[in-house]
Amino acid sequence: MKNWMKAIENRRSYYSINDKSPISDKEIKELIDFAVLHVPSAFNSQTARVVLLLNDHHKKLWNIVKEALRSHVPAEAFHETEAKIDNTFGAGHGTVLFFEDESVVEGLQKAFPSYSQNFPVWSQHTSAMHQFAIWTLLEANGFGASLQHYNPLIDAEVAKAWNINSKWKLVAQMPFGTPVNEPGPKEFQPLENRSIVFE
Repeated sequence: MKNWMKAIENRRSYYSINDKSPISDKEIKELIDFAVLHVPSAFNSQTARVVLLLNDHHKKLWNIVKEALRSHVPAEAFHETEAKIDNTFGAGHGTVLFFEDESVVEGLQKAFPSYSQNFPVWSQHTSAMHQFAIWTLLEANGFGASLQHYNPLIDAEVAKAWNINSKWKLVAQMPFGTPVNEPGPKEFQPLENRSIVFE
């Protein structure tokens, strides 16, 4: 229990990472598979879909991000954007892509119409839990990671590059690698304003 609590405490956003890995790629895949198998979902819908990009696939993703940003960033400022991507997210060992399978969500909406408006929200809850679980498992195994949201800007190119099912909706990207620098101190709002107990 204490190890799990420590892993949650240590889970931070790491932007300074390199491409080294404290564990094998096989072990990384096992961590992700464990989370996908055991993290809960509403109605046991299991809507989460996760794609692990390593090596050249990881680099390809961040090149896609750069090219997508090129048309949205002024030309004179793009070199800063490019350097940021190359020296942070792109410098890592890999990236986890989080998707939600909209075909499952739509099926549940049809099967349970009285809950129809809730299923897309619950789908996002499911994705968030997978993100947190995988992020914490990566942290516990010596990685630093962060959560990025370049969707929907990159959705079409990502789907094309890895032949992603058209019903899988991209939710987030999690680049990870061995930390180079520690994040700064984290500020916390008072617990008495956030956690209440009635006894």
